[in-house]
Amino acid sequence: MLDINYIREHADELKVAISNKQLNPEIVDVVLAKDEERRALITQVEIIRRNINENVTAIKTSADQRPTPEQIERGRQLKADLQNVEPELKRVEAEWRDLMAQVANPPAADVPVGPDESGNVVARTVGELPQFGFEPKSHQELMEDLNLLDTKRATEIGGFRSYFLKNDAVLLEQALLNYAMRLLVDEGFTAMTAPILVKPEAMWGTGYFPWGQEDHYKTQDDQILAGTAEVALTAFHQGETLTEKDLPIKMVGISPCFRREVGSYGKDTQGIIRVHQFTKVEQVVYTIADEEETRRWHEKMVGYAEKLLTNLGLSYQVLTMCTGDMGAGQRKKYDIETWFPSQRKYRETHSASYFNDFQARRLNIRYQSKDGGLKYVYTLNNTMAASPRLLAAIIENYQQADGSILIPEVLQPFMGKRAITKG
Repeated sequence: MLDINYIREHADELKVAISNKQLNPEIVDVVLAKDEERRALITQVEIIRRNINENVTAIKTSADQRPTPEQIERGRQLKADLQNVEPELKRVEAEWRDLMAQVANPPAADVPVGPDESGNVVARTVGELPQFGFEPKSHQELMEDLNLLDTKRATEIGGFRSYFLKNDAVLLEQALLNYAMRLLVDEGFTAMTAPILVKPEAMWGTGYFPWGQEDHYKTQDDQILAGTAEVALTAFHQGETLTEKDLPIKMVGISPCFRREVGSYGKDTQGIIRVHQFTKVEQVVYTIADEEETRRWHEKMVGYAEKLLTNLGLSYQVLTMCTGDMGAGQRKKYDIETWFPSQRKYRETHSASYFNDFQARRLNIRYQSKDGGLKYVYTLNNTMAASPRLLAAIIENYQQADGSILIPEVLQPFMGKRAITKG
């Protein structure tokens, strides 16, 4: 959520920014119109209350401190006026808050303008692509040959995009997630498990709603199956007032994640690249209300994910996402794409974003600054490891001519072996 004063003072440029995100800029005018209606009603209420106080004061300061018939009638009329206006103000304020939650965060000045993924810019490419003396197989073929994956039975049981991991694939996935957690714990992050089911308020608070409602599963109890631990971790201190010495707060959470993958019909129908259920290690940071400090943390968090990929021996590229390919709440976003040999292209495995106070305003997370003032924290998040997609990348990049899979050296202590072989 944006500050209403910012919307009032930057309406025209905000409409351009929202248009650049491929969202409807008319929401700005709708919000401002509702804001005018709200402010007029607030003024009415204040005038009525002032008149009530003046009438009461006049009675108390009169010679006999008894109201005249005129004062009695005036008091009755003013009370009736207040009873008429206050419910209207309450209704309009609720409508105003709902509209305010629909205003997107403007992108940072250095975000490239573009309509969709075609406008994304490669910031850097890291690592040499693996060379094979044979035609590399897909992760699905490799895993099925080694009895690591079953999608046929999973689809019969769980529906399309379901999967069973089996045998060493389960252990390798756990090794990957554990190693990712350990890297961040060593950087001072607090390790946490995160709730899978969250209230709608947490989805609104983090900015996934109203824009992404159709892509999330919902229970009969009106709870949401979260698509990332970011939701719960970012909302962890909702409604609280911290102190500046508490910041930065660094959290790393692990949780199952669920996404409906609406709009992905026909995409990645083979393998385990695009699935409805996965497990993710997510990093979330609160910083002070300073964009330059936040941007420094943004780069650091991307760096942690890059360290993971480098230690795993995987080649990747970092993309600066354009305005049309980032979320409504994101101020700036990087994606990291990891190389998939069978597809001969990089595929997204990580996403890193910062929001300034967009999420904190919605969640009411503030801190008392050193000068004694109250400010909203700035929030950031980034994927550290998401499986099975990153697992699939490891499988493909470490395949051997005989169909076996070497295990990245940093994961071998978790696995107790150097390779996954038949038999």
